[in-house]
Amino acid sequence: MAEHKKNRNVAIVGIGQTEYSSHKEDQNQAEMINEAVRYALEDANLTMADVDCVVHGNMELFEMIYQPDMWHEIGMGAYGKDEFRITTGGTTGSTLVCAADNLVASGMYDIVLAIGMEKLQEGNTTGGITNMADPLWFRHIQTGALTGTTASMMIEEFGEERAKKAAMKYRIMIDKHACLNPRAHRRLGLEYDQADELMNTSPPLVGELRLIHMCSQSDGACVMIFASEEKAKQLCKHHPPVWIRDHITVHREETLTNLFGFKKPEMTHHYAARKLFERNGIKDPVEYFDVFEMYDPSAWWALDWLREFLLLEGDAHLRLLEEGEFDLDGKLPINPSGGTLATNPIGATAMLRPAEAALQVRGDAGGHQIKGEVRHALASGFGGTFWTVLMMLEKDLDW
Repeated sequence: MAEHKKNRNVAIVGIGQTEYSSHKEDQNQAEMINEAVRYALEDANLTMADVDCVVHGNMELFEMIYQPDMWHEIGMGAYGKDEFRITTGGTTGSTLVCAADNLVASGMYDIVLAIGMEKLQEGNTTGGITNMADPLWFRHIQTGALTGTTASMMIEEFGEERAKKAAMKYRIMIDKHACLNPRAHRRLGLEYDQADELMNTSPPLVGELRLIHMCSQSDGACVMIFASEEKAKQLCKHHPPVWIRDHITVHREETLTNLFGFKKPEMTHHYAARKLFERNGIKDPVEYFDVFEMYDPSAWWALDWLREFLLLEGDAHLRLLEEGEFDLDGKLPINPSGGTLATNPIGATAMLRPAEAALQVRGDAGGHQIKGEVRHALASGFGGTFWTVLMMLEKDLDW
């Protein structure tokens, strides 16, 4: 049997999102989900009667509600249907996409609706993160996503001035993208001539990681509908289906790094990209892909991870940034939606990446649509224990 061979092709046929904000006081969780479900069904020209299975995911630890899908059912319409609940940390949204793809590709279901959501105002994210791990064996993740290690390593490798300017250029570039997306949470209106001021005045968090570099937390929901090839071709009359070519999931225990001493092991991002591209014959990801929606929790991590995901060497990732090749009109636009830095409803964040990439492939992204044709898209998710999900989306079934 061929490795990773699908029984049948699967397409994204419907996408629905709420607007994202720090507080959605006018909706409870079920109402918020219902809004996104209705948008996705309308987008796919379907009703809940057409849906065979529902996949639900959020970080229930953060809202502190056990088995939230039991309550959310009144908003997501899953009554009487097969339903799965998935939580894999920060990668929950992308794991939902992988699961939905596998459920349809397996032949078990023809149409699957996946829901990623978070209403972080109703819980305590920091309390959840800092108390979820053993304080001895997993001490490294007690601080959650706050770490200045990557900034320190980049400054040592590329020099303080260049590294700091690159991190701030990335942050401002992403904000400019977010300002074109009416659903994005943080749209700050940053300008490049503010870079020096922001580097010096933004409140420090850890080392050279400052508040301006870091994502915040958001409330909102994202829904995607997946269909078999036969169903997708019947359904997609007003917009083309977006095909899921392949995806890969890689993670390791945080304490594994202890075995390597001071030598940095191969990152899960690099491993995932190398394996995924090898088995799909992708020689040059920068040339092949037209857009990359990357899970970018901070500007420093984003810069470092671009090198890993795109299999670049030396300072190639910095040069691409400095030359404007990651802008909307560049060679490989990064996060036209504004990415995680702009919008972070954690259970949905990693689903926003393929959802937004699919909108780019369809040409339906609105104000943040890339000008050129988008035929090949890349999307990633990230979570604790260096859990990486990487997936490829295609406009045509020609692979």
